[in-house]
Amino acid sequence: MMWTNRFYGVAFLLLPTLFWMGNSTESTPPAEGQSIPNSSCQIDNNAFQVGEEITYKVYYNLNFIWIPAGEVVFKVDETGSQYHLSATGSTYSSYEWFFKVRDRYDTYVDKKTLLPSLSIRDVNEGKYTLYDKVTFNQSKGSAYGVRGRSKENIKERNNFEVDPCMHDILSIVYFSRNIDFDQMQVNDNIPIEIFMDKEEWPLKVTYMGTESNKKVKGGDRYNTYLFSPETIAGSVFNDGDRMKVWVSQDANRLPVLIESPVSVGSVMVVLKDYKGLRHELAGKLK
Repeated sequence: MMWTNRFYGVAFLLLPTLFWMGNSTESTPPAEGQSIPNSSCQIDNNAFQVGEEITYKVYYNLNFIWIPAGEVVFKVDETGSQYHLSATGSTYSSYEWFFKVRDRYDTYVDKKTLLPSLSIRDVNEGKYTLYDKVTFNQSKGSAYGVRGRSKENIKERNNFEVDPCMHDILSIVYFSRNIDFDQMQVNDNIPIEIFMDKEEWPLKVTYMGTESNKKVKGGDRYNTYLFSPETIAGSVFNDGDRMKVWVSQDANRLPVLIESPVSVGSVMVVLKDYKGLRHELAGKLK
């Protein structure tokens, strides 16, 4: 069941986790195109605000049948000079005879830079549990992590040296929503670097252009930007697998649909509900 544990970590953490999951360092070659300069040290936040709440529905496909498996909810709160970003994923009760998930991710980022100061993962997937807390010192290029089966059962305490302006899996999502996609050309690559599971993961996302009138499962249609994140071959992805992410073509730059093959079947993540957006969801067609 190891692949199952890794698969659900993929499904419920959406775009950034999908970048890195797998147990091999051999990654899919990026498409031809220039790399957009990595300005991940600071960016103006014009895409989201405190009070934003986004809900996604996760489907798993096996033998041509799409099965609704669960939901993940992203929230933006604040505490002083920081945004508190959270993602909570859980399976539907009707699906838990097969596999049960209760995942919680929390990240605190500086409002001016969107860089993380604290990252917490509390993972409960079947019989697999993990508590992973990382405190970042961005000015010194260091991080301190504690890790174990639970918050009360810490087994590891580690100090790490990390590259400047290091992100985690939640901060990079909100950071990326503030990139000006209109200035990009088809096949341009966006460098992504995150720290997770005691390692740095330098990967790329390829911009595939715009797609109008994209239908999302459930009936809604959107004008979108289309991206193809780099994947890593291993227990979840096969060599050569390509993922697709559609993002609303408006100032929110909201992911509305994610499709990806996995080692067994495929996964689809669909925008279900939203509130507290900073801007009108103009990419949604009426």
